[in-house]
Amino acid sequence: MKRNIIALDDIKKRILELKGNTINMEINKGRNKIDTFKAIIISVYPSVFTVEAFVSQRQSRSQTFSYFDVLCGDVKITPV
Repeated sequence: MKRNIIALDDIKKRILELKGNTINMEINKGRNKIDTFKAIIISVYPSVFTVEAFVSQRQSRSQTFSYFDVLCGDVKITPV
């Protein structure tokens, strides 16, 4: 249990450091469906973080993810 808490703290720090930067995201939606897009981390909260995803050149949408999604591997974040 303590190992997961340390890992969550590391994930929170990494995401806070990436706030405002463009990132690549991979979202595992199950059944071999993976959504890949570029986004910017716009807000960081104690339990979740919010990104502005670029759908097309003129459209974007806001999405919220938990740090646990990153810990489990359902969400992968890589800096651009």
